[in-house]
Amino acid sequence: MRAQLEKQPILILLTGITCLSMLAPALYALIQQDHLVARSFLYTSLLGLFACVMIGIARSTTPRPRRKADLQALLGLFLAFLLLPLVLAVPVHEGLRTTSFMNAYFEMVSSFTTTGATLFRDPGRLPDALHLWRAQVGWMGGLLIWLAAAAIMAPLSLGGFEVTSAAPLDEIQTRLDRFDRPPPARRLIRLALQLGPVYIGLTALLCLLLLISGERPLLAVTHAMSTLATSGISPVGGLENGTSGFWGEVLIFLFMIFALSRSTFANDTAVQRQAIHRDPELRLAAVIILGVPLLLFLRHWIGAFDVQAAEELGNALNALWGSIFTVISFLSTTGFESASWDTAQNWSGLNTPGEILMGLAIMGGGVATTAGGVKLMRVFALYLNGLREMERLVHPSSISGMGTLNRRMGRDGAFHAWLFFMLFAVTIAVGTAVLALLGSSFEAAMVLAIAALTNTGPLITLAADIPVPLIELGDPAKLVLCLIMIMGRLELLAIIALANADLWRD
Repeated sequence: MRAQLEKQPILILLTGITCLSMLAPALYALIQQDHLVARSFLYTSLLGLFACVMIGIARSTTPRPRRKADLQALLGLFLAFLLLPLVLAVPVHEGLRTTSFMNAYFEMVSSFTTTGATLFRDPGRLPDALHLWRAQVGWMGGLLIWLAAAAIMAPLSLGGFEVTSAAPLDEIQTRLDRFDRPPPARRLIRLALQLGPVYIGLTALLCLLLLISGERPLLAVTHAMSTLATSGISPVGGLENGTSGFWGEVLIFLFMIFALSRSTFANDTAVQRQAIHRDPELRLAAVIILGVPLLLFLRHWIGAFDVQAAEELGNALNALWGSIFTVISFLSTTGFESASWDTAQNWSGLNTPGEILMGLAIMGGGVATTAGGVKLMRVFALYLNGLREMERLVHPSSISGMGTLNRRMGRDGAFHAWLFFMLFAVTIAVGTAVLALLGSSFEAAMVLAIAALTNTGPLITLAADIPVPLIELGDPAKLVLCLIMIMGRLELLAIIALANADLWRD
């Protein structure tokens, strides 16, 4: 059975898994006696599974390609993010019956890429089963990128691994062809058996702890899924509308740390193994998580010095906690807003600190995690390069004492990081221009482009002075946002690698 699965394209495997997962919201809708939604999920699941089984039987005798298997797997991953939401959107469209298929497709692309942007600003418009499905799709998308990072991205030195492995992509593929490596599907299945229980276990543990803290069952499940997948999806519009309160935020805060570095849960990638307290991504994240809230906290006295204003200790602590939680939330590209964030804004005097939130989302989380953005490892490589260049200005003949890995990251890795950052910036500029041409204001277009490319959907409602109404966008603008979300999730260097004809030529 496993040998037959390894012969199938990644797109077919993922389609079969997602169709099978539709039985969970179908059962939940049946329990709630929402028969229309239950039938939509059940029928779509059965038809999708039947199609996958028939295609699998037809391909069972097809010889497996030997060359360019990793690049074909990368192409399959790209097609999965592009085409699989068409299948995922069917039960949403049929179960809701009050929206277009384009809107349903946008919702599923947003969920599957762990962006979490939604067209439905009123949570009451969607049945509970569809809220569960959105969170479940985001959770599966997060698991997919967890597995694909080690099974597909790392062997090709993409997805952030080019920073620590600076060999050209064509040389990497030549080396992959020279040695007998397991096929990508086999690596993906093997990693699913190894990391899948970790991902499921962490989600179940957070869900249990949220239930103990007083959260309602549906909110506990969806918020746990959204936290591990960094999708920021909530059936009630955010944590501030939940029932777990402060302790629920503390629990989610602890689990968002897993989005800052892969070394917290696995050692299966090209990044060199280090002690957690010496991990460069975690150390850089700690500086940001402590530094930004401290600046916002101290700004209160700077702004209120002339009038000698004083606040209660409780407000001060609430403001500090609201800043810390929101900073790590947007740094991990989750996008949850603390219930004390309004207090933090009033305390610091910044009513709309959208630039800070967008800057945090652009930096992003750790390499090979569910977070989006530029990634902390690339930022660290640029920091090492800048530090070395300043040393050379003072001592031109000095020899770097950073160590082999840091020296390579500060030289070759920084070049690849800067290349990615420039592509990232150009994509934001082009996306902003296209969205502006399609009718959005410049501010709204920029916020939409950054939110989509960093896979941080809540930026759309929090970063702009006036929340951007996604439902009012035209279908062309929604398609553009879908493409930007896919580029942000798969990363630009991977898409460029697929467009290189020399890599496909034997």
